[in-house]
Amino acid sequence: MSRAGGARGTSRPSFWTTRRRDALAGYLFIAPQLAGVVLFVLIPVGLAIWYSLNDWNVFTGEQTFVGADNYAALAADPQLPSVLLATAVFSGGVVILNISLGLLIAVLLNRRFRGATLFRTLFFSPVVVSVVAWTLVWGFLLQDNGGINGLLAAIGITGPNWLQHGDTAMLSVIITQVIRSVGVNMVLFLSALQGVPSQLYEAARIDGAGSRVIFAKITLPLISPTVLLTAIITIVGALQSFAQIAVLTGGGPELSTTVLVYYVFQQAFEFNDIGYGSTLALMLLSFVMLLTLLQWQLRRKWVFHEQ
Repeated sequence: MSRAGGARGTSRPSFWTTRRRDALAGYLFIAPQLAGVVLFVLIPVGLAIWYSLNDWNVFTGEQTFVGADNYAALAADPQLPSVLLATAVFSGGVVILNISLGLLIAVLLNRRFRGATLFRTLFFSPVVVSVVAWTLVWGFLLQDNGGINGLLAAIGITGPNWLQHGDTAMLSVIITQVIRSVGVNMVLFLSALQGVPSQLYEAARIDGAGSRVIFAKITLPLISPTVLLTAIITIVGALQSFAQIAVLTGGGPELSTTVLVYYVFQQAFEFNDIGYGSTLALMLLSFVMLLTLLQWQLRRKWVFHEQ
């Protein structure tokens, strides 16, 4: 009896301890996200790196290892400076207008007045519209005999052919992109503004602070985390904008609206230079990563963190 009791007393513990069950549950929860990262991020980036080291003939399917030749071609590409300049102008214009207008609209719609919900819906509605459909409509409006020039003619102004001149073409694609996407930033800013404690505003008004001081010293610091979020989202979105350029201008006239993401498409799928297109795609990825990391590091200097 004592031996049986001793055997029962020294039985091995169960493998599925509470710690291991919790760890398994955690891994199962992150498995879909991890699979998505592997399938749609790590594998495509790895393939892009491999393609950039090869010369791939898409018609015959033959790949020839060329090493760093595609990277050396970047320095010798006479069109690349114009493409990078167009990318900087487009991205800078979209980011500045999108964030500033989104914040301005959110501040105005944060007040209580009749019809506020209707205006919020109107400003956000372009976000849910198909990008191609939205761009096609604007393409008709911006033609030489389109609706925009028709409105200008009604007040005695002769409008240009917006999409056929370099300066107006870039301005057109920037404004088209901003109008469609500003609703996202508006909603984010509106949510942040509604989270600012009203007691702070009341205390500031009692002390005699004006609207500008209240906005600069209270509102802006408290919503600075949202400003950081919108800045990252807007920059990444601007660098990835493709449909607007492809439908409205096709990168023209000349290279005035050929941004880097559209240049990648041209090299890879129009000129069938998959290797050089992959090299350009890796350059674009590097720009996105560097700008995101830069903003993330600068957050310590201008983002307010509540203790």
